[in-house]
Amino acid sequence: MQPKIDFRSDTVTKPTAGMLDAMMTAKVGDDVYGEDETVNALERKLAGMFGMEAGLFCPSGTMTNQIAIKCFTQPLDEVICDQTAHVYRYEGGGIAYNSMASVRLLYGERGILTPELIEPEINEENIHYPKTSLVVLENTVNKGGGKCYNLEQIEAVHNLCNIKGLKLHLDGARLLNALVATGDKAAAYGHFFDGISICLSKGLGAPVGSVLLGSNEMIKQARRIRKALGGGMRQAGFLAAAGIYALDHHVNRLAEDHLHAKALAAALAQTNYVAAVMSPETNIVLFDVEGRYKAEEVVKALGKKGILCNTTSSKTIRLVTHLDVTPAMIDQTIEVIGKLEV
Repeated sequence: MQPKIDFRSDTVTKPTAGMLDAMMTAKVGDDVYGEDETVNALERKLAGMFGMEAGLFCPSGTMTNQIAIKCFTQPLDEVICDQTAHVYRYEGGGIAYNSMASVRLLYGERGILTPELIEPEINEENIHYPKTSLVVLENTVNKGGGKCYNLEQIEAVHNLCNIKGLKLHLDGARLLNALVATGDKAAAYGHFFDGISICLSKGLGAPVGSVLLGSNEMIKQARRIRKALGGGMRQAGFLAAAGIYALDHHVNRLAEDHLHAKALAAALAQTNYVAAVMSPETNIVLFDVEGRYKAEEVVKALGKKGILCNTTSSKTIRLVTHLDVTPAMIDQTIEVIGKLEV
């Protein structure tokens, strides 16, 4: 049976031997009572890294994002985000369902929002309009091909939100990828954001979990919302231990994933079935097919060669590199890409 090389997402990784050992030897307690020392250690570790007061371990990035939005809005409020944003497109309509807020969608370049885009869309005080209360950024931008914000861009948005009295939340599903790519320091982020969601189960390679960061008061409210959403996981330290291990061992190696993505993009640019490749900054490669080719057909042809990937539209395909993709697998994939017959 032909071995598979899985580029569908960086969520498909399996725990490493070291991570499994850390999980199996974790000290645990009942986290709903605040007694799981490994969960507590993970929350303190990430809060300290990002210059925030406190953290809350949750099963998923969707939950951390939705809890944050509920903390920062009231019913009849409005959330500003890019039209590609995960919180809007891929969280099951949760903003409407959980927070009863509306959404103002903007069109940033590769999903990057600027003060110039945001300011005209902030509603004035008027009973006919929803109250603009929150801006959500995403770093890296999934549908922007792993595009990164740098701290200068973030500071500009923060300053606008501060002037306008808006909260600012970061969907940091792949934030560690962005930090490795830009060289920015994690500790600076706490100054700019009211809430930060950090996903552990993507490029970092943990099997489960995200952590929401914020002020002590915000996390106290978030803990109550997590309970109401069914997110109290009791002896969750077995999972939190994987997150601690990932932060200690898997951050610097993200640079390897970024190099792999660039190699794949360069190979794709040389083929006759690819119209354009979005220049990868991190671990996501987006490319459009052209002419008689259809994205689904290219995906199927790659699949027959053992290369797994997904479409994101009728003409766009996504490849995501991660710690389970080795240099030898990249070489094999490049060879397949060059010889592919659709």
